[in-house]
Amino acid sequence: MKKQYDFSKAQRAKFYRAGAKLNLPVYLEPQVHAWLTAVARKKHKEVSTLVNQLLRKEQELVETVS
Repeated sequence: MKKQYDFSKAQRAKFYRAGAKLNLPVYLEPQVHAWLTAVARKKHKEVSTLVNQLLRKEQELVETVS
């Protein structure tokens, strides 16, 4: 690492975009991914759609219990 850096030509928030949405990746275990893929294929849905449905149901369940 240098002792000193020159920031005289730097621009603040050069890559900032107000309202930008960030989609974070979710890493599944191989067995879980295989099961979800098989179920999604049977239902003729995308894996992401199936995962969102499962998470919504889980959310409802947790909110009911809490």
